[in-house]
Amino acid sequence: MTIDQLRFLKESEDKVEFKRAKTQYSYKSGRNSLLGYVTALANENGGYLVFGMEDTYPHDVSGTISWKDAEGKLEQDVYQDLSIRVETQVLFENDKRVLVIKVPSRPIGKPLFFEDIPLMRVGDALVRMSEEKYISIIQEQEPDFSAKICEGLSIEDLNQEAIKKMVESYARKQVNPQFQNLSTEQILSDLKLLENGKLTYAALILLGKAEVISNLLPQSKTIWEYRNADTQIHFDSKEEINGPLFLAIDKVWNLINQPALNKKHPVQSEAYIFDLYDFNGAVIREALLNAMAHRDYTITSEVVVRQYPGKINITNPGGFPKGVNLENILTVSSTPRSRLMTEILEKTGLVERSGQGVDKIFSITLSEGKAMPDYSESDMFQVSLTLYAEIIHMAFHVFLSEYQKSDKEPKLGVQQIITLCKIREGVFQNLKSDVVEQLEKQALIERVSGHTNKYILSDEYEELVSRSQRIGRRYLVAEVESTVLALQNNALRIGELEDILSSIQNRNQIKYLLVKLFEDGIVETEGNAKGTRYKLSTKFADLRGDLLTHGVIKSLKENMEDTGQVKLF
Repeated sequence: MTIDQLRFLKESEDKVEFKRAKTQYSYKSGRNSLLGYVTALANENGGYLVFGMEDTYPHDVSGTISWKDAEGKLEQDVYQDLSIRVETQVLFENDKRVLVIKVPSRPIGKPLFFEDIPLMRVGDALVRMSEEKYISIIQEQEPDFSAKICEGLSIEDLNQEAIKKMVESYARKQVNPQFQNLSTEQILSDLKLLENGKLTYAALILLGKAEVISNLLPQSKTIWEYRNADTQIHFDSKEEINGPLFLAIDKVWNLINQPALNKKHPVQSEAYIFDLYDFNGAVIREALLNAMAHRDYTITSEVVVRQYPGKINITNPGGFPKGVNLENILTVSSTPRSRLMTEILEKTGLVERSGQGVDKIFSITLSEGKAMPDYSESDMFQVSLTLYAEIIHMAFHVFLSEYQKSDKEPKLGVQQIITLCKIREGVFQNLKSDVVEQLEKQALIERVSGHTNKYILSDEYEELVSRSQRIGRRYLVAEVESTVLALQNNALRIGELEDILSSIQNRNQIKYLLVKLFEDGIVETEGNAKGTRYKLSTKFADLRGDLLTHGVIKSLKENMEDTGQVKLF
């Protein structure tokens, strides 16, 4: 490198940093020291640190005495502190000395740290490396298992039905009908499943015949289990799905989606009629495909799906991809372990674009009024996702659905939906100000009078909540709950009930309610005429308190569904 060459370099474009530094420059005192700049330049894949030239363009020589006659010692010190080998060069213009330090790139997949901080250059400043940059570095050395050659695998070992489905899905997603006219070899080659005449593990996992997969990669199977209770150790049903992913995904979903195991809940809100299910098909498919695509295939364990009446748990071997954790799972764009396989799933439309699958899982689940998807049981050895079936915020679902189906813009994304959930629950810490501002402009939230940082959902939501307190046209939830609790462990006449419930209901209301509850099998009678007593049905005999009221409400809703009615808001 010559002074004339250095003079016309640009700091950002040419990865060079100029320092006037006429006197001795700091070695490691503070972020803007020599070690700080060497760290940042190494994190940029290398560059030059120049002492004795002005940082204004073109760079005139100012001269420096920094590390004069100690260049070799400087190289040793940097190696000792950062474990990278810099090279020094001394140049002169007349009697003015210039010190050039050539900084090599950091090791592959390893960012360098200065004072426990990974540094990068932004303009004239050294700042903490952005999360996106940091993750892109640490994922560099993650091997792509799916791109490796699967020795012994031939085209004859692939399932023709799976190939057909992949080709049709690709042609449809890419709007390229001519793709279906290509030969199998050309298709596999174009998708990088066939390299130099040899098939990859992605070809095996996506398209292999079941018996071939069992022989070459038995851990790629998926196990589905069903239990009638959360506390059960032994399963009631179990299936092993071993076949190409393009076909296996449908087989797993068909097991989950059996009518007796995935119940439908019809709902109506004025003109808005819809069905909700315990387990949403789009959510489950995305979760299953994430588990299959992001799992660690070097671990000899399977993807396991455990289904219960009220929840489903999907576990895959291997922890989160590098750089992903419970705190940033919704904000970081990760690189999957099996990049080739994931790219094909994206191009065929089976999964969302990289980094958006989890957004989809959260957005749909929360929009349906269900509990937050739960990754809390994940660790460095497995990713565990639990999805809950119960619709605990039906009014919230209607509220969001009516907005999303309207002509109002912009539509709500996962961050907006999560923020609305937090405000619904009265949680105002760590809300993103730009998201709150957007929701306020959309009239979905409003500021609580007299508060600067507290919000409530709009009047439209509150109206839906009010209507959701009804069970069809027959019942008010509050009246049912108070009556049921009064009858707990008791057999009472109407007059006795009136004494207990007088602050809530009058005698005629109590009598009307008891008649309806009797018709729906919630209460039974004993005696007759004025001596008639009312008591809870024997099917509720073992329930108390909240469990009792919850069981009664659930029974009433199920009765309505069985008779073809819908829940009205």
